[in-house]
Amino acid sequence: MSENQNLLAEQRRALILDEVRRRGGVRVNELTRRLNVSDMTVRRDLDALARQGVIEKVHGGAVPVVEASTHEPGFEAKSTLELTAKEDIARAAAAMAVPGSAIALSGGTTTYALAQHLLDVPELTVVTNSVRVADVFHAAQRPGGPGGRPGAATVVLTGGVRTPSDSLVGPVADRAIASLHFDVLFLGVHGISVEAGLSTPNLAEAETNRRFVQSARRVVVVADHTKWGTVGLSSFASLDEVSTLVTDAGLSAGAREEIEERLPGLLVAGRGGSEEPAEG
Repeated sequence: MSENQNLLAEQRRALILDEVRRRGGVRVNELTRRLNVSDMTVRRDLDALARQGVIEKVHGGAVPVVEASTHEPGFEAKSTLELTAKEDIARAAAAMAVPGSAIALSGGTTTYALAQHLLDVPELTVVTNSVRVADVFHAAQRPGGPGGRPGAATVVLTGGVRTPSDSLVGPVADRAIASLHFDVLFLGVHGISVEAGLSTPNLAEAETNRRFVQSARRVVVVADHTKWGTVGLSSFASLDEVSTLVTDAGLSAGAREEIEERLPGLLVAGRGGSEEPAEG
């Protein structure tokens, strides 16, 4: 299958997921007519979405999976999802990092991908509560690794209690973050929506992320299209606190319109996306 076909499949599945969540369920024959594709193609798309855990297949169609708002997948489970989207987002977001600036990276698999693209940005000061993100920079600076590059980043890892997603949270992390000031925060999220803003299923992580947002001059959310419309147990920031959302081309047209009405900047990365943030 060609790269174009892969991209079309991602966009088609995003539309299907959007329809399932909006209507509470869809039938295969409805999707074949709307998308102008074969029954077999729709069933493959539903299989792929079911493997991601975002829909449940039923006889003749699909319904949304309603996860408990407290459910928090582990890092390894999340790292296998939306790999192309996360890579596109990471590449686009890395271009926003200014050499010599102080940046913060929250926990998450998308910020982990972003960290790998930030290794060549010189003279960064990076504050993170992600063990995985810190390991990316540490490995790059080890003898024999891809390190040795001039202007390697200075990395500060907060203390705290480790979550299933390998983030450090709690009072120790909160105090460390509250005493610092960042030029830009690159923030991964569990969910983003009009009603709930940015949210997470972990109460302690919500407070730590809230401190990150309060300490940053600019907040750049890095989130693939499946995060739009997802709501976790605890909200920690409203949409008007976000400077830019960097997402992928799987985002539906309806979601793009909603976001552009509410956020100053939207950057859709990857083929079919925008090269520059769309200013609202």
